[in-house]
Amino acid sequence: MVLVFGTFDGLHKGHLNLLMQARKLGCYLVAVVARDITVKKVKGNLPKFSEQERLKELQKVEIVNEVRLGNRGNDPYKIIEEIKPDIICLGYDQIAFINNLEKEIEKFLPAGRQVKLKIEIVRLKP
Repeated sequence: MVLVFGTFDGLHKGHLNLLMQARKLGCYLVAVVARDITVKKVKGNLPKFSEQERLKELQKVEIVNEVRLGNRGNDPYKIIEEIKPDIICLGYDQIAFINNLEKEIEKFLPAGRQVKLKIEIVRLKP
């Protein structure tokens, strides 16, 4: 299972390219749409389209198997624990929430287990 996440405000060819690259890495693609409040925190302003509008547009993209809204809470990484992807794909310009991504994912492992990180993180091309 492959996971991508983003704002997806005004779905365009760049977004479709990202989704196609991600889909090639697995047979099931999940896209997480950022909540309006999260976009406001990260970018300083609300997106042009509401989270529901962005969700509905992304649901029309046939190569995406599942589209979900991000979590409402203070933990943006919780959705990764819920979905349990094999691969997380990041856009070439994606900067929000990625600095500590590997450390945050390791928190999902059971305490005391010395297990390698099982989720591959892939930075996609422009």
